[in-house]
Amino acid sequence: MSFRRLRAIARKEVLHVIRDPRSLASAIAIPLTMLLIFGYALSLDVDRIPTIVYNMDRRPESAELVRDFQGSRYFQVIDAVNGYRPIEKAMDSRRALLGVVIPADFSSNVLAGDAEAQVQLLLDGSDSNTASIAQGYAEGIVQTYAARLRGDAQSRHAGEIPPVGVSAESRVWYNPDMVSRNFIVPGLIAVIMMIITGNLSSLTIAREWENGTMEQLLSTPVRPSELALGKLAAYFLVGLVDMIICMLVGVYLFDVPFKGSLLFLSISSFVFLFGSLCTGV
Repeated sequence: MSFRRLRAIARKEVLHVIRDPRSLASAIAIPLTMLLIFGYALSLDVDRIPTIVYNMDRRPESAELVRDFQGSRYFQVIDAVNGYRPIEKAMDSRRALLGVVIPADFSSNVLAGDAEAQVQLLLDGSDSNTASIAQGYAEGIVQTYAARLRGDAQSRHAGEIPPVGVSAESRVWYNPDMVSRNFIVPGLIAVIMMIITGNLSSLTIAREWENGTMEQLLSTPVRPSELALGKLAAYFLVGLVDMIICMLVGVYLFDVPFKGSLLFLSISSFVFLFGSLCTGV
């Protein structure tokens, strides 16, 4: 294998990309556009859920539960109503996702301690994934409120602070705020680069056959392996430029924190790009 011939093929491909606006646009603008579209449009964050409260009890115990919903970052209480019909209308118009109904005997059952105090949760099931996540958040708030009531009741009856049991607390080290963008954008960069580099390397081979220049190249002293590697080298540089642009957009535009070894990321990116280009060929 001759490095001189390999460099000549790579230089030819680089000049072709630079002089062809369509190739340059497809190599730079398309991955950037895809990253911006998917990065802004695709989000799995479920917070500030529009919530309507129907409180038939209106006593301090039920008001405390409503304050727990108002104080949570996952819910946004947009209205307090006096019936089921406004909740239905709000869900039909997509103005609300969750309805919290507190029955009239809620406080009585809570103070009695021997009856089960119930709370009704009404969810818009048109988006089942979001509804199930919202249901989990709402049930967590109700369970926390119930546990606090049990602790207060035990303290009053026993006259002392009840013993603290064993509780499990989870702590997330990677993406502790659980922001979906921090999961999605790095994955999008890998997927976009795999698609773009694979298409570019496959199109450059197909273009040679389409234009009738492949036979001319094969009639030269250039070997098939040198031809393929020379084309890969050119689009490998284009892929590196795309990767750097996408990383800068992810860090500075989408605020995805960069933590870890830059050297390890660079080496793994080289291997990934080479594999994607070979797949295209």
